[in-house]
Amino acid sequence: MTLTGKKVCFITGACGAVGSEIALSIAGQGYTIFFTWHSSEEKAEQTLEKIRWISPESQMIRCDVSKSGDISNAFSVFLQQFDRLDLLVTSASNFFSTPLPDVTEQEWDSLVNTNLKGTFFTMQEAARIMQKQPFVSRIISMTDISADLVWRNFAPYTVAKSGIQHLTRVFAKTFAPTILVNSIAPGTVTVNPEKDMETQQEMVKKIPLRRLGDPLDIIRTIIFLLESDYITGQIINVDGGRLLQ
Repeated sequence: MTLTGKKVCFITGACGAVGSEIALSIAGQGYTIFFTWHSSEEKAEQTLEKIRWISPESQMIRCDVSKSGDISNAFSVFLQQFDRLDLLVTSASNFFSTPLPDVTEQEWDSLVNTNLKGTFFTMQEAARIMQKQPFVSRIISMTDISADLVWRNFAPYTVAKSGIQHLTRVFAKTFAPTILVNSIAPGTVTVNPEKDMETQQEMVKKIPLRRLGDPLDIIRTIIFLLESDYITGQIINVDGGRLLQ
């Protein structure tokens, strides 16, 4: 593998409110970005346009991360365009309520396949590339503080996020010392625009730092991990102290 000077980041799910901000911030750190999108080509094009103002070589590809074949194809295309992989960020996710005892197999598959299965096969494809490189690379998985909470109406989602945290530790131990693998678990960062201010205020009361999170809080944590070379296998909760309640 011939190595170029500029670092390259592969990020899944970069069209969401948080994912797009993450992609832009990593581009601002000097990385070329290769990102996946699934549902909205228009949002993907808008995101790519913004990223290319900072990193003109950046690319995107449509990919359903719940399908391992799509993930394999995305990495095949990636390797046709880039000769190194310095950073993987797994940001692709889906989220919806699944009250017990009425969870369907379709709902389970949608949430677990997108969040857990997709993250696993994405990390595995990245690790295959990274372990052959003569430099330290990084994997950052995006999880959720719900992995440590009991949300009665979100069992498949929280199980998936908990699984990602365990995978993070397994990958960290397996691929040390050349691949640093960590996870960021945000609290409430984005708010459904349909929620009223009263609901938001109730959510804030559960947070010791008395505010909702901002994408910048996640970005600062990512930059911290990019600058560190002695942290691996860790789950970093960025929740304003929410888990203390």
